[in-house]
Amino acid sequence: MDAIDANIIRALQRDGRLTNLELAEQVGLSPSPCLRRVRNLEASGLIQGYTALVDQKACGYPITCLVRIRLASHSQENVQAFERKIAETDAILDCYLMTGGADYELRVVARSLDDYEHLVRETIQKLPAIASIETSFAYGVVKKSRILPVLSERRP
Repeated sequence: MDAIDANIIRALQRDGRLTNLELAEQVGLSPSPCLRRVRNLEASGLIQGYTALVDQKACGYPITCLVRIRLASHSQENVQAFERKIAETDAILDCYLMTGGADYELRVVARSLDDYEHLVRETIQKLPAIASIETSFAYGVVKKSRILPVLSERRP
């Protein structure tokens, strides 16, 4: 990735709805080479897709839960069953495999505390080999970014 590709990615992260003409102007290219570069970035997997950022609270999910889970058994069968169920559960937005005291950390959205309790009781606790579940509730957001700090091969 060169400096122009990095500029394209930065611009599209700020506004994924830019027209090719607008993008080309921002990165200092003519439209045809700009479109070619965007298509190459998409084909290589550097750009994985485009999406709309949606307001969580406006969609009825005012509660953000950070959930740390420890498994009692790390057999391949238990891990696969756990990860499959997590991937299928829409309210679980992110799942990270962790080092330290927890095996996984989840970011979960909920409509209410009752909604979260239902998710834990009916989904998470029913999975095999759950040793512990520890939840923290976010009561504010200091920073939330979806923009990755993209660097070109040539560093400034």
